[in-house]
Amino acid sequence: MKILLLGKNGQVGWELQRSLSVLGQVVALDREGGDGLCGDLGDLDGLARTVRQVRPQLIVNAAAHTAVDKAESESELAHTLNALAPGVLAQEAARLGAWLVHYSTDYVFDGSGNTPWRETDATAPLSIYGRSKLEGEQLIQRSSCKHLILRTSWVYGARGGNFAKTMLRLAKERDSLSVIDDQIGAPTGADLLADVTAHAVRHILPATGHNLLTPSGIYHLAASGQTSWHGYACLVLETAREAGVALKVAPEAVKAIPTSDYPTPARRPLNSRGHTNLLETTFGLRLPPWQQGVVRMLAETLGT
Repeated sequence: MKILLLGKNGQVGWELQRSLSVLGQVVALDREGGDGLCGDLGDLDGLARTVRQVRPQLIVNAAAHTAVDKAESESELAHTLNALAPGVLAQEAARLGAWLVHYSTDYVFDGSGNTPWRETDATAPLSIYGRSKLEGEQLIQRSSCKHLILRTSWVYGARGGNFAKTMLRLAKERDSLSVIDDQIGAPTGADLLADVTAHAVRHILPATGHNLLTPSGIYHLAASGQTSWHGYACLVLETAREAGVALKVAPEAVKAIPTSDYPTPARRPLNSRGHTNLLETTFGLRLPPWQQGVVRMLAETLGT
């Protein structure tokens, strides 16, 4: 089986190189591409040519415009990368009869209420980023290609920057720390996303020997449980303290503040909970608690 992976150097793409490698030949591209292939989502013609040249059975798109606040001033770029490019990949996948795996976000919802979002709930994005990701979903669905759209939230990885590393740095440097406590979601590791993706691929592609005729569509994928950014920060600092890291701000001293105290260019949803039962029952999975992945990532980051 041949797999075309886009966004290989992002947090999720980096983990996908590992998880997909056991399933077949992975042609992994970053923005610069290589060997005459194009991995730049901004080059729509180049993307189409690359798919036609590689002729994969599976396309996995882990690339996107993910700078939520910058998207407010880069609406055209966000639209190209998050909507038009996935649409091109979907059209080419449909021509080949290939599957497309694409990652989306809870930002397609307005963040109202307190119950986890289901795949069938009405969308109403609050930001340009959310609107561009929603349009990407819609273009994929209109293409009639076989697809899995995996909506996730609060993604982190041991590689590169993330919220946990930022909290550790600030807790070492500052005398006080304030973190938002009215946005609720589940921190989800890039490694978990990659492993679940590989598991799902084994079910959807005949070449793997399963071919369970999994229906195309949208699935919510996030670690189980829920917390606020404040709760997330406190777990990070408590774990670091137990590992012997010197902190100027103790976990219990982190101040909880509302979103209104920390204005940003893009509005964030307050409710980022995702109901994952459809994914779990379809693919026979049990998603682990969010704390498990965060503690594991910190052990790698802190060298414990």
